[in-house]
Amino acid sequence: MNDLGKNFTEIDFPSKKKFLGTTGLVVVGIIGFILVMMSVVNIGPGQAGVIFRPFGGGVDTLTPPLSEGMHLVAPWNKVYVYNIRQQELKETMKVLSQDGLDITLDASVWFQPSVSELGKLHKYRGRNYVEDVLKPAVRSATRTVVGRYTPEQIYASKREAIQQEIFNETEQILKNQYVQLNNILVRDVTLPPTIKNAIERKLKQQQEALEYEFRLQKEKKEAERKRIEAEGIRDFQHIVTEGISDKLLRWKGIEATLKLAESPNSKVIVIGSGKDGLPIILNPDK
Repeated sequence: MNDLGKNFTEIDFPSKKKFLGTTGLVVVGIIGFILVMMSVVNIGPGQAGVIFRPFGGGVDTLTPPLSEGMHLVAPWNKVYVYNIRQQELKETMKVLSQDGLDITLDASVWFQPSVSELGKLHKYRGRNYVEDVLKPAVRSATRTVVGRYTPEQIYASKREAIQQEIFNETEQILKNQYVQLNNILVRDVTLPPTIKNAIERKLKQQQEALEYEFRLQKEKKEAERKRIEAEGIRDFQHIVTEGISDKLLRWKGIEATLKLAESPNSKVIVIGSGKDGLPIILNPDK
């Protein structure tokens, strides 16, 4: 029994050692694989990543954000992914005009985070920057701009100017907020019904007045044209009348008589002289 036990122990010990070594390698491999998978960060199209280093100063604002693709990051660090494409914010705002009337304004805001300053945006403004920064800026700028105009100007003639002013005011507010403002579009302006109807009536009357003024100007121009034409005819007749004398007419008559007399197709009969002393010529063939 002692020999058998001794032999069994001598044979079994190397097998256990080999088994433990293989198991250890497998465990290490699994742990390594898990660590690698935890370290791989995938940044999708139109996205960028900000690294947070808990053991290295917090949010990394010095290095550029992670771009699209696969990245290896230490597993104890965390990556915050941002959408850096142009986005649209639709806002419906109630503001006061210059004379204190309520106006509802619908606008679309085109924006995106400033990619080069994405780390600062995350550190100082946070991921909720649209609610905390962008919306207040747009609303404040809209109230300021609309308050400079009357409802009629807002509704009819100044919409494009107001739209540009809102953009300029908002851009100024967002100057150091790490947000890039691309455009602001005013989609619709809603006035109280009574004000809207009054403005539409006034605009209609203005159009009718402009049309009437256009007709008057047209008639005046036509009258001026006819006057100039009549003056031209009168001047022509005056010049012609001054240039014609009795002697000229008699000479022209003689020239015409001679040409008729010399014509081979004419048979001339001289009856006598006319009122001005010119012969009267008859053609018996006609």
